[in-house]
Amino acid sequence: MILMLGLGGCADMKTGRERIVKATPHCVDQAVGIYFEPESAEVTKEGRAVITAAAANSRPCKVASVDVLGLADSVGGAEANLELSKRRAQSVTAALTAAGLPAGEFKVQAAGQAGATTPSGQARPLRRRVDVVLHLSPA
Repeated sequence: MILMLGLGGCADMKTGRERIVKATPHCVDQAVGIYFEPESAEVTKEGRAVITAAAANSRPCKVASVDVLGLADSVGGAEANLELSKRRAQSVTAALTAAGLPAGEFKVQAAGQAGATTPSGQARPLRRRVDVVLHLSPA
């Protein structure tokens, strides 16, 4: 009989522990960068992993809006790089939606190669990317 009472107490302990351990969602703005291969707008395997993680982290939250900014390096012509940065931004937007990101207003922009070089003419590294900011609040 004592054994049964002890087991009944364990069940209550588990429920109590679950209430203590369960974390509340952290619904703060989240920024991620998605990197691309040269002259490509295809989201890489690594980029998809980042997008999937960002979408999963935002699920318990309300997505107020999503800023998506496509960038390109300074290799090639300005018009071609602007078009490439637009395609990159569109690819990331589609991947975010496919990954199950809760509905929100998407603000999609492209900067092309603007800012890709320093005033002295040196190329800035890591410009083949899309910057994403998820504006989150508690649901």
